[in-house]
Amino acid sequence: MSERHPIIAITGSSGAGTSTVTRTFQNIFRREEVTAAVIEGDSFHRFDRKSMKVRMAEEEAKGNRHFSHFGAEGNLFEDIEALFRQYATDGTGRCRKYLHNEEEAAPYGRDPGTFTPWEDIQTGTDVLFYEGLHGAVKTDKVDIAQYPDLLIGVVPSINLEWIQKLIRDKTQRGYSQEAVVDTILRRMPDYVNYIVPQFGLTHVNFQRVPVVDTSNPFITRDIPTADESMVVIRFAKPKGIDFQYLLNMINGSWMSRANTIVVPGGKMELAMQLIFTPFIWRMMERRKRAMN
Repeated sequence: MSERHPIIAITGSSGAGTSTVTRTFQNIFRREEVTAAVIEGDSFHRFDRKSMKVRMAEEEAKGNRHFSHFGAEGNLFEDIEALFRQYATDGTGRCRKYLHNEEEAAPYGRDPGTFTPWEDIQTGTDVLFYEGLHGAVKTDKVDIAQYPDLLIGVVPSINLEWIQKLIRDKTQRGYSQEAVVDTILRRMPDYVNYIVPQFGLTHVNFQRVPVVDTSNPFITRDIPTADESMVVIRFAKPKGIDFQYLLNMINGSWMSRANTIVVPGGKMELAMQLIFTPFIWRMMERRKRAMN
């Protein structure tokens, strides 16, 4: 952690809703005139798209059917830790971009599924903002979770996560149901060993829970909407959180435990604005004092 060069990390699996959190923080940064160095977790995959397919085939030929983007072998955990450590020290570091599609790749003259070259992050930023799979990973070799000043976990209930992946991959990427299920099964050990443990290290967790029947995600045709969901918000250390203010400001919210508030799914972004804007105020005030 660093008062002079703070770090915010959003961690969650694919389709969990991390993009919603990112959009909320972008709005806060713009409103509060905070300059952020934005880092995407996908840029720390070890392999580009073509190389990943080759490596997966090689691993499967050796009997390893669980090689995935979720695990240590598919990612550069040491590089994430090095970036966080360097930024916390002096506000610098190196990163690259993963180009997901033609639109992202065109300005760089590269193919989709590849990386841009490594380069220095922009200078003079107020905060580093990471959004990806591994913002709170802790293993016997790395401890990424020790560096962020604010760690946020975003995770849907598991059946909802599968529904989102099934529908997205089939409709947007043209995958068959069998291919998507195979991916889910292949990732499961890494999901259990690398993704889930992070949510025990985060400062705040957001979990979207549908209130419609999702008991068989493999036959569900529609993703439950925000209005068909509730969001469970848990604070690891609730000291300083004004729960009564949140209850007054968010219609339909209620407390399920002393450190947990439940809000309607459609109020998730409002809840984030109310919760995290004061965090940013305090973070920037500490930074200002430390820099003087």
